[in-house]
Amino acid sequence: MPTRRILHLDMDAFYASVEQRDDPALRGKPVAVGGDAARRGVVAAASYEARTFGVHSAMSMARALRLCPSLVVVRPDFARYKAASDTIFALYRAVTPLVEPLSLDEAYLDVTENAWAEPLGVTIAKRLKIQIREATGLSASAGVAPNKFLAKIASGWKKPDGLTVIAPERVEAFLQGLPVDALWGVGPVTAGKLKAAGITRLVDVRAADPEVLRGAVGSSAEWLHRLAHGLDDRPVVPHHAPKSSGSESTYPTDLTDLAEMTREVEVMAHDAAAWLEKKALFARTVTLKVRYGDFTTVTRSHSDRATRDAGSLAARAASLLARTDAATRPVRLLGVSVHNLEETDVETSRPDAHPRLPWDD
Repeated sequence: MPTRRILHLDMDAFYASVEQRDDPALRGKPVAVGGDAARRGVVAAASYEARTFGVHSAMSMARALRLCPSLVVVRPDFARYKAASDTIFALYRAVTPLVEPLSLDEAYLDVTENAWAEPLGVTIAKRLKIQIREATGLSASAGVAPNKFLAKIASGWKKPDGLTVIAPERVEAFLQGLPVDALWGVGPVTAGKLKAAGITRLVDVRAADPEVLRGAVGSSAEWLHRLAHGLDDRPVVPHHAPKSSGSESTYPTDLTDLAEMTREVEVMAHDAAAWLEKKALFARTVTLKVRYGDFTTVTRSHSDRATRDAGSLAARAASLLARTDAATRPVRLLGVSVHNLEETDVETSRPDAHPRLPWDD
């Protein structure tokens, strides 16, 4: 079996870069795309100029402005971002059908076989970077490696506008220089546990006591052990079946009226039902997310017969709200999502169920 050639392409500060491209007045300035700080907005993307001040995505906009008082805040325009993304992904799919989107601005490509009959992944990455620049005026960073794990690390190695290649013969040397938090799923808390146990480098995982490793990462221990050897045989999957969908809202002022909160989660449940209808799916599980005024966050879930009936989903979401302290504690954020998706519900999948008629929808 030939060595795979996997590319990971990641647009540089995508939303912010689109804004700077389209508005010359923003170029060279610290820019954050996101919500209004006065309404508890969050940074969705930060330009590289803003990042030098410590501003990053998922940070509250209020904190971002404290770090960088000269920050220019721009409201997101997802239609423009989607248009740029569509152009970029069309370039990818002209090279290979094996394109796995991770978001609007990030994807894996398997170019082991490709439309250009090009044997070198690095050549394909270079050509795609040029095509993206010419078609959109934006820059991308690329990683080229024998598998997805290494390609993703490589793409972030020399941002922005970077290109890093990890050839098969260089894999071991590359792994030797990585910290343990380069591993998939190892965040700051888990990294702290591992470092406390003397596991500071990625390659230290190989010799780690299995019990210590399981204590830090749980059931992911075996998977991380494989990654620590540079092994990742996951294929590039062009289309992922959706696993969940939902929405959430952070409120300008904390909610204290339970009836108002109930209306909010019911609206979100109706939105989820509309999404299920559009995707021709049914959901077995409804999950409610509540963040109180002190930032404590809880979730409640309920599983039952698969459905996409808006009334049923709304009732389940409301009942989950009753299982929280929302009646007695101020609430900052509410969210409703649906999970455990199926293509049929229980009733219509039974042999004796009536045939589905046009007006049943």
